[in-house]
Amino acid sequence: MMSSTPRDEGNEEGVTFIYEDDGKITARDEETGVASFGDTKAEALRMLAEALELHAGGGDPVTDEDLEEFGLDPDDFDDKELPEFMQ
Repeated sequence: MMSSTPRDEGNEEGVTFIYEDDGKITARDEETGVASFGDTKAEALRMLAEALELHAGGGDPVTDEDLEEFGLDPDDFDDKELPEFMQ
């Protein structure tokens, strides 16, 4: 992996791009540590923006249809609280 060099080594803000061996580009938010990837820098940034929104508590609750799409049986979760990232 190869990472771009931040302008200010002591700065905790900004985005670092990591060029993965498989050709993907990872965008990592320095402040939160949240990361996402894409085929291009623009796609990686769009995906990072979505990940940051979810990290901040945005997004929609997970539905039974979502669980089924993930290959999970919603009945398995009736008596259990969903993990925080799926709420």
